[in-house]
Amino acid sequence: MKIALDAHGGDLGLKPNVEGAVLAAAQLDHEIILVGRDPEIREELRRLGAIQNAKIRVVHAPQLVEMAKEPVEECRSKPNSSLMVGIDLVRDGASDAFISAGNSGAVMVAALLKLKRIGGIIRPALAAPYPTPKGITLLIDAGANTDSKPWHLAQFAIMGSIYMRARFAVENPKVGIMSVGEEETKGGFLVTESIPLLKNMDINFYGPVEGRDLPEGVTDVVVTDGFTGNVALKLSEGLAKVIFKMLKDRIMGKFTYKIGAMLMKKVFTDLRKKMNPDEYGGAPLLGVNGVVLICHGKSTPKAISSAIAAAGDLARSGLVEQIKKHMAKVSGRITEAKTAHVNVKGLKEWK
Repeated sequence: MKIALDAHGGDLGLKPNVEGAVLAAAQLDHEIILVGRDPEIREELRRLGAIQNAKIRVVHAPQLVEMAKEPVEECRSKPNSSLMVGIDLVRDGASDAFISAGNSGAVMVAALLKLKRIGGIIRPALAAPYPTPKGITLLIDAGANTDSKPWHLAQFAIMGSIYMRARFAVENPKVGIMSVGEEETKGGFLVTESIPLLKNMDINFYGPVEGRDLPEGVTDVVVTDGFTGNVALKLSEGLAKVIFKMLKDRIMGKFTYKIGAMLMKKVFTDLRKKMNPDEYGGAPLLGVNGVVLICHGKSTPKAISSAIAAAGDLARSGLVEQIKKHMAKVSGRITEAKTAHVNVKGLKEWK
């Protein structure tokens, strides 16, 4: 597999991206393409003693997309940026996947401009792996769309279900929809109107799930709008950090607690590893015609290395083709549902 990496993407710049590429090259058989300013990348590779690494090559891209700038303008005004050139490599077949920890809005814009949507997909979605006691639950959408409609959620559910089979080998993923209760009649208009459609998408639809069900791993996929999904994800990340900090502060406050912690060291290490998002790589942007992963802006070398491994797995799995095949089966049902909402109920704002 050939994996292109935006070498300059993210809040921390070049260093963690190149270090992550070197780490991945030591563990994987993929060819890693570092996209960005050639002299700066090669200097960083020299510092790491990896300038002669045969698994790593550099593609020069002189421009950089800035994190805080408007995504569309940045993409259109900087065609030779590391982000745009990296997406070009996927479009042209020179790379099997692209990864960036840069401006997430710009990554989505670039993917839509260059790779286009998969046929029948209305909007792409971010799919975030969420660790649970049972393994992994996929949260989708995790932030790409804040004003989703029922037909969007139906497509998110399809893509999330296919992703769980391709990435985590879950044969028949259970799909839940985030709500405020287990009853189908509860929840807002988006939830109650999405449920009948989800039942008709040829997926293993479980029904409504509550917020507490997400960390418990009640379903393999939880589908929701991007606003709710992003809040749930960020809340969970912050809560995990606070709990570990509070636990550490309590342990350090008493000698006997320190002794107990030493005996429990392996348990704490395993738990921290399981809860660490760096272990799972980036969030794939599902729905575009290619494999694209978006990483956290403050990604560590470990997170970048994990994202490279995940990108290779997804490219090898034929994820995009699987989504295309399923969408061809159900696209007519989605179109009918959308037309019914507009014509029968007169909901013009839901177009």
